[in-house]
Amino acid sequence: MPAQFIVPPDQIDVSHVVMGIEEIRKSIPHRFEMEMLSGILRLDPANQIAIAYRDVRGDEFWCRGHIPGRPLMPGVLMVEAAAQLCTFYYKRAQEGADEKFLGFAGIDGVKFRATVVPGDKLILVVKNTRLRPRQAVFDCQGIVHDKLAFEAQITGMVV
Repeated sequence: MPAQFIVPPDQIDVSHVVMGIEEIRKSIPHRFEMEMLSGILRLDPANQIAIAYRDVRGDEFWCRGHIPGRPLMPGVLMVEAAAQLCTFYYKRAQEGADEKFLGFAGIDGVKFRATVVPGDKLILVVKNTRLRPRQAVFDCQGIVHDKLAFEAQITGMVV
């Protein structure tokens, strides 16, 4: 049975980008093929929520080989995109976290429910459930075409 949306798709305005790639780069060190966020749609520390999107392009490194003739965005990259949004939230919400690196400490309850293909806009929604100076836990979802594409709980640890 699918989980409920953290934020229902009809409450997400994909036309209202609050931060673009240059602002994301101030908090996320990933570059080139590993930049997984295209823009931030909402940063809401009061409700412990962040929403971003990724424009999935047909020229991405994985398209040629995953799966030839029918490219499907690898699940690990969907989860990586959510993790980058978790890091973005952590660095903006945690005092003094600007220079810290939040790495994976755990990924639990991962379920993939829909495919993501070139041309899609993958909406990423994370809700912080625990925030400490050296650890953060998030419930995460990916949405495509108003459907849940994946869900996971991501734990990050300062490394």
